[in-house]
Amino acid sequence: MNLKTSDFDYELPKELIAQNPLEKREFCKMMVLNKANKTIENRHFYDILDYLNKDDILVLNDTKVYPARVIAKRKTGASVEVFLLNPINKPNCWEALTKNAKRVKKDEILEVSDDFKVRIIEKEQLDNENEIPKYIVELIYENENIYDVLNKYGSIPLPPYISRKTNEKDSDNYQTVFAKNIGSAACPTAGLHFTKELLEKIKSKGIKIAYITLNVGLGTFMPVKSENILEHKMHYESFEIPLETQKLFEEKKGSIVAVGTTVLRCLEATYQKYGKIIATKDKTNIFIYPPYEIKSIDKLITNFHLPKSTLIMLVSAFAGKDFIFRAYKKAVEEKYRFFSYGDCMLIY
Repeated sequence: MNLKTSDFDYELPKELIAQNPLEKREFCKMMVLNKANKTIENRHFYDILDYLNKDDILVLNDTKVYPARVIAKRKTGASVEVFLLNPINKPNCWEALTKNAKRVKKDEILEVSDDFKVRIIEKEQLDNENEIPKYIVELIYENENIYDVLNKYGSIPLPPYISRKTNEKDSDNYQTVFAKNIGSAACPTAGLHFTKELLEKIKSKGIKIAYITLNVGLGTFMPVKSENILEHKMHYESFEIPLETQKLFEEKKGSIVAVGTTVLRCLEATYQKYGKIIATKDKTNIFIYPPYEIKSIDKLITNFHLPKSTLIMLVSAFAGKDFIFRAYKKAVEEKYRFFSYGDCMLIY
């Protein structure tokens, strides 16, 4: 199978890109795809209990989004947007993306406030012209926790396809109700549809809930710019699988239900390395696309993904490309809401 990036493109009317979440998370539409029968149903997310059975393991990503976007100023007064991706193994240093930074020089200090500054250390040298250049920056601040500083001066980094400005509600709306371990530059959005009440109903049915933490980087959501899929390089993302989750997998009796592509990538990378799910701290740049055979999960809850993205390639590997694109065509026709704040699908 010699697939190209353009094979994963589709037409999406702009008005179907969700700009705001629904007031009630669980009331979003849910398209249900049966892989064996190739059937498609239209349901709502609150119907998810109909598709989960006693002893199934529902796996959630409990990562928490930090306010990764900060606005800094050059001495000239020009504003530079700094998007902090992840810390690196050097004190107070992070990988970052920037906007309006073409003239920024090495060692230049950008001021966010009197007590928070950003120093440009270096610009990444790229092997591939299709990649977006990253910067290494040093964060200069007083003796506080960096996440406390970002809570004060940063804002929640809504994806670029949400064209409105961030508002106060996004701090809660762009966060799962089970978010716990801070470290993500983007939200694992398949988890946004759960409420605490719904999770309690799931537990009451005898379904086990397991957690992993995968810190979502921006690279996961980037469209693939090279026509040859093999030329695309995935960014590394760090993850952790706790011992409690390993034990649930060892006692497994039902299906494994991954909530989101981040969970799938974490579990599949671990399964690929060890042949089973074990407690581990690691990082992965696994790139899943057809005809890759996914072995770590049985069912997937996921949102609708961008054209030509690694995520639509991943779900195509899980359910079959033709079936996925038939479902996406139907979703457009029936005016499903797309992307982070949009509707979802269950694939089983």
